[in-house]
Amino acid sequence: MSSADPLIIFDTTLRDGEQSPGASMNAEEKLRIARALEKMKVDVIEAGFPIASPGDFESVKAVAETVKESVVCGLARALPKDIEAAGAALKPAARGRIHPFIAPSPIHMEKKLRMSPDQVVEQAVQAVKWARQHTDDVEFSPEDAGRSEPDFLCRILEAVIDAGATTLNIPDTVGYNLPHQFGALIGDLIERIPNSDKAIFSVHCHNDLGLAVGNSLSAVLNGARQVECTINGLGERAGNASLEEVVMAVRTRQDLFSCDTRLDTTQIVPCSKLVSSITGFPVQPNKAVVGSNAFAHESGIHQDGVLKQRETYEIMRAEDVGWTANKMVMGKHSGRSALKSRLHDLGFDFETQEELNDAFARFKDLADKKHEIYDDDLLALVNDSTQSAGDERYRLVSVKVCSETGETPQAEVVMMVDGEEKSAGASGAGPVDAVFGAIESLVQSQAKLDLYSVNSITEGTDAQGEVTVRLDKDGVMINGQGSDTDIVIASAKSYIHALNRVSEPLEQRAHPQL
Repeated sequence: MSSADPLIIFDTTLRDGEQSPGASMNAEEKLRIARALEKMKVDVIEAGFPIASPGDFESVKAVAETVKESVVCGLARALPKDIEAAGAALKPAARGRIHPFIAPSPIHMEKKLRMSPDQVVEQAVQAVKWARQHTDDVEFSPEDAGRSEPDFLCRILEAVIDAGATTLNIPDTVGYNLPHQFGALIGDLIERIPNSDKAIFSVHCHNDLGLAVGNSLSAVLNGARQVECTINGLGERAGNASLEEVVMAVRTRQDLFSCDTRLDTTQIVPCSKLVSSITGFPVQPNKAVVGSNAFAHESGIHQDGVLKQRETYEIMRAEDVGWTANKMVMGKHSGRSALKSRLHDLGFDFETQEELNDAFARFKDLADKKHEIYDDDLLALVNDSTQSAGDERYRLVSVKVCSETGETPQAEVVMMVDGEEKSAGASGAGPVDAVFGAIESLVQSQAKLDLYSVNSITEGTDAQGEVTVRLDKDGVMINGQGSDTDIVIASAKSYIHALNRVSEPLEQRAHPQL
């Protein structure tokens, strides 16, 4: 890593990333991601929005108790109850940050807040003062800054710095800005605000026009020293700036950037795969840095060039972002210690011997079906294991399917429903449709299937298939996942996983932008 000035990476996968429809994570899943982010040496982890629900509060608190090296941050509206909740959730943190926000854009002040500009300034200042009662590390965000009037933006930011804000985050909340425009805004704010030298300027860009990374990089070139981003660009609507793209762009173009991050970039791909496996949002093959095709060369000319001199067609090394970490192969002769060690490297640790034994049993079952087991297989195995842990209303026992050319597919499903074994049969347009119909006849969920997606976890005809389903239950989107070498069984697992999530009591969660 270079000796350039530090660029602070603020990861909001656990907060803004979770606002993607269907991307809700439970507390254990959030902890796994938080540990992976800490291992990658992310500077700040925004663990959630504590006031949103009791579950969100406990998740933020759990991350605060677990993470020691990274700053743990909690989002809060500029309201006393929000800030008190954030302060309480972050109390166990080795280093905690409270992140209050309020919108100074004309449309938000008039239509949403119904407050005058003077009232917004007063509320912002008061929010920072409330936050300072809990921590010296306070970040303030003027929501929808990209559509705010620059003069008023300068006024409110100067006031919150005087009140004790140490980081000023400038969000392009709706992804409206263009790179040249947004970079100029950051430079203008730094130059015009008299006390700007007393705070770090940050940016939080959304991808509605596909410009989140471009806007973020333009801001860095104009003086921003913190970028808020997410793994795989996950986030509300079209997503956030992608962490891996921002980090590697700055690292690769040190001829233009006077700063660099402290991240261990070899952890990027493992972290990307972990987030993808937990949320059920697959990474597109052509995704920059972490897509499966990011370092693949099909053209003969390109292949020849790379063989002669890698730099002819590669501007970064695959090894530097963690692709080599995916080459370890395990098989039927591998033992518990090897499994435990490899999963630790992938960001997962077992809390009990029972959990290890369960995962090892699943590993041995898979090894009987599959000759070579790769890291992606292990992550899928752990996901299946954690999904099966705890009290579940529904559990798959067996599936039998008959699919014949010219005949209507038939399926028979046996499953545990509230501790009682039940079976049902159904026909369908295909074997998966028949299986889903049989399951529905037993559970009567009345949920609508919104998405069905199949991905091969590794290569070869014996590869595990990973199935993601998204169910719409009364307007709430829930993802479910399942993996198996038999795609029909994987489909059944994913549907039942989603049903178990649907059956959980749904918390009424406040939305930070409402």
